[in-house]
Amino acid sequence: MSALEKGKEHVDTGSSSSAEAAIAAAAANSGSNSKIRQIREMNTEEKRFNQEEEDEEENGRGREAWERTYADERSWESLQEDESGLLRPIDNKTLSHAQYRRRLRTATAARIQKGLIRYLYIIIDFSRAAAEMDYKPSRMVVVARQVEAFIREFFDQNPLSQIGLVILKDGVAHCLTDLGGSPEAHIKALMGKLGTSGDASLQNGLDLVCDLLNQIPSYGHREALILYSALSTCDPGDILETIQKCKASKIRCSVIGLSAELYICKHLCQETGGMYFVALDEPHLKELVLEHAPPPPAIAEFAVANLIKMGFPQRTAEGVISICSCHKEAKVGGGYSCPRCKARICELPTECCICGLTLVSSPHLARSYHHLFPIRPFDDVSPSALKDFHKLPKNCFGCQLSLLNPGNLPGPQVACPNCKQHFCLDCDIYIHESLHNCPGCESLRNSKTISDMEE
Repeated sequence: MSALEKGKEHVDTGSSSSAEAAIAAAAANSGSNSKIRQIREMNTEEKRFNQEEEDEEENGRGREAWERTYADERSWESLQEDESGLLRPIDNKTLSHAQYRRRLRTATAARIQKGLIRYLYIIIDFSRAAAEMDYKPSRMVVVARQVEAFIREFFDQNPLSQIGLVILKDGVAHCLTDLGGSPEAHIKALMGKLGTSGDASLQNGLDLVCDLLNQIPSYGHREALILYSALSTCDPGDILETIQKCKASKIRCSVIGLSAELYICKHLCQETGGMYFVALDEPHLKELVLEHAPPPPAIAEFAVANLIKMGFPQRTAEGVISICSCHKEAKVGGGYSCPRCKARICELPTECCICGLTLVSSPHLARSYHHLFPIRPFDDVSPSALKDFHKLPKNCFGCQLSLLNPGNLPGPQVACPNCKQHFCLDCDIYIHESLHNCPGCESLRNSKTISDMEE
C-alpha cells in the first residue's frame, strides 16, 4: 500500500473517531441537560412545598397547639360506638341532661339550711388578660355573656336577693352597679362598659367589696364571685391581710379562673369557705358559673337566724305623678308605695330608701320556699326495665308526649320515687328548675282529698 493510501485511510479513521467523539459529547450534553432539567423541576416542587408550609405556619402563627385544636373543634371525638361497633348519633340532649342530674344530686344530697337572702358582688377581671382570644371571640365577650345568663338565673332562683357588679382594670376596682334586684339594670350597665386595659388588682377588688358588704344587715349572706382572667395581681399592699379581713367580715369568696390555677385564689377560697375552679372551655365555664345560682349552704356563724320585718307595698295608680325615691326624679304611674312611709319605689324586691324597710311581694316569698323543701331527684329507669317496655307507660305523665323512639322502642325516661310516674327528660328539668312540684304527687294528693270529702 502506498503512502498516499495510508494517509487517506488515516484521515478516514481520524474523521470517524472525531465524529464518534462529537456524538458522545452531544449525548453527554443532552444527558446533563435532562439531569439539570430534572433538578430544576425538583427545586421548583421543593420551593412550592416550602411555600405551602410557610403559609400554614403563618395561618397558625400566634396560637398554641391546644388553641388550634380548640379552633378546629375536634367534633369526631364526640362520636360513640354502640354494642355492634356502629357509630351512634350524637345526642347532646342526653349529655346535657346527665350533667344536670349530677348537679341536682349534688345540690340535694342532704337536707341542710340554705341562705335565702343573699347579697352577692360579681367581680369581673377586665384587665388586658381578658382580651386573650383562647375563648371565642375573646375572654371578655364570653365572660360578659355568661354573667348575663347568670344574673337572670340568679334572680329566678333567689328573688329576695340582690346583686352588685365590680370590674377590675388599670390596677383599680370600679363599682359598676350597687346592690339591687333589677337584672335589666345590671345587664345594661355591664354591656355598656365592655373594654380591657391595664392590670388586675385582686386586693383592691376585695377591699371595695368588703367595705360595701359590711353595710348590709346581719341576716343577709355576704358573697363574692370572682371571674379572674389574669395570671398575676398588681396589689398596693399585703393581700393576705385583706383576705383575713374578708374572713372576719364573713364574706364567702369563690373564684372561677380562665387561665391557670393561682395559689392566692386557692388560698382566698380556702380561708373564706368558697369554691375555686378553673374553666376548661366555654361550656365548662357556663356550668361553673351557674353552679353559684342556687343558694349555698348556710353556716350558722355566718348568718344569724332572726325575724325580719318586711313590707308588702301596693302598686300605685296609673297616671299619678310622684317623685321616685330611688332615682330622685318625677315619674308618672307604675311603681309601688312603701306601706310605712308611703315613698314611691320602682321595682321589687328592694329596701326603702327613706325608712329602710325590706319590700317584697308574695310571689317572691313563694318562689323562695322551694329551696327549703326541694323535690327529690327522679330515678333513671334502668335498662332492664326498658327491655320489658310493654309494662312501661307510653306517654310522659307531664306533657303527655310519647316516650317511645322511632321503632316503638322506649327512650330515656325518669320516674318519681314517690308516685312512680314516668316523665321525659324535658319535664324532669322543668319540674325541678321551674315548677318545683311533681304533677304525679299533686294529682295523688288531690285525689285523696276528693275521696276523703266524698266519704
